[in-house]
Amino acid sequence: MALEKPEWLLQTEGILETLNQGVMIVDDCHRVNFINGYLEEIFGVPAQEMIGHVALQYYAPEEHEYILAQIAQSEKTGHHRFEFVLPRKDGSRLPVVIATRRFEDPDGRTFAIVTFTDISDQKRAEALLREANVQLEERQREIEEELALAARVQQSLAPHSLVWGGLNVDAYYHAVRTIGGDFGVVSPMDEEHLNLLVCDVSGHGIGSALIANRLYTEMLGELRGGVSLGEMLSHVNRFLLQSIGSSTFFLTVAAARIDRGGQRMLFAGAGHPPGMIVSPGGEPRFLESRSMLLGAMPNAIDGEAVLDVELNRGDRVALYTDGLTDVFDSRGEMLGVQGLAEIVREAALEPFSEMKRHILGRVSQWREGPPADDASLVLVEVA
Repeated sequence: MALEKPEWLLQTEGILETLNQGVMIVDDCHRVNFINGYLEEIFGVPAQEMIGHVALQYYAPEEHEYILAQIAQSEKTGHHRFEFVLPRKDGSRLPVVIATRRFEDPDGRTFAIVTFTDISDQKRAEALLREANVQLEERQREIEEELALAARVQQSLAPHSLVWGGLNVDAYYHAVRTIGGDFGVVSPMDEEHLNLLVCDVSGHGIGSALIANRLYTEMLGELRGGVSLGEMLSHVNRFLLQSIGSSTFFLTVAAARIDRGGQRMLFAGAGHPPGMIVSPGGEPRFLESRSMLLGAMPNAIDGEAVLDVELNRGDRVALYTDGLTDVFDSRGEMLGVQGLAEIVREAALEPFSEMKRHILGRVSQWREGPPADDASLVLVEVA
């Protein structure tokens, strides 16, 4: 069906042919007055077969209804933009963005210029992204399941509360991430001696947790084998240097061995915050580390690494990691060892069953925001 083209269209055809998007001009009867070569290529239909025909005839019934709704929107606002899947002569579909704008020509006739932008590359990219997201979500789920299992395994490394001979032991462990680098031991060496230990592997997360798991096995074997605390530190230091050999992972540790009656305690620390002994109403006594942190140098262990300490009935011993001292308030001030010592002194006035709760609560009150480091705490009372 031949149509007489308006003068303005004849003048602009050349420009419309240069565009890198499909262009169609339709009149107020929805008849096609013009399509450019780009759109002709998209449709796969020669322009002469479309000029003078109603464009809607190329759509399936359900597409017809959808397009009519979009035309109504365009007639209401004067312009419109929407996504569509364009039918092609070969039966395929091409995803496009259709933009329409209505206007009046100099003779007062209403026309619409319709542009078609090929978005098939975008849709392919979106499909690939969706597929990648599904794979990432599945992998994330697998990682979370593995971390949950690892966390359950690491919880078995946490020190446990118990009553043993003349000693009451209360313990706490919290990893700042799902898994962490702290671990502890509360374990009888034999019928007469109880081993206590808290350990802090540098860093957080999976790497630290793997090192912590491996060291737990080494140290527990040494402690249960009855070796001296100094020999245990030397063994662990050699193991770190020879078997791990990393400049990333270091270890601090505080270890104690108390006799069943609670009268004598051996203590050895390596680069660790000092342990504390406090009696209700008294000032804490510090148990300083004599050795340096483990895993940094061969001669880290002091020649007199072990302290021999007398205990009295009512004494309480506190071993902890720096997750309880290296905490900051809203002014940026760190609690530190002295701050924790004051909290321990206050807590010693409480019944032993309340001491742990008191310490953790006061540290939490000091701290601004959530915990930033793993934290372990072992408390002992000589009953």
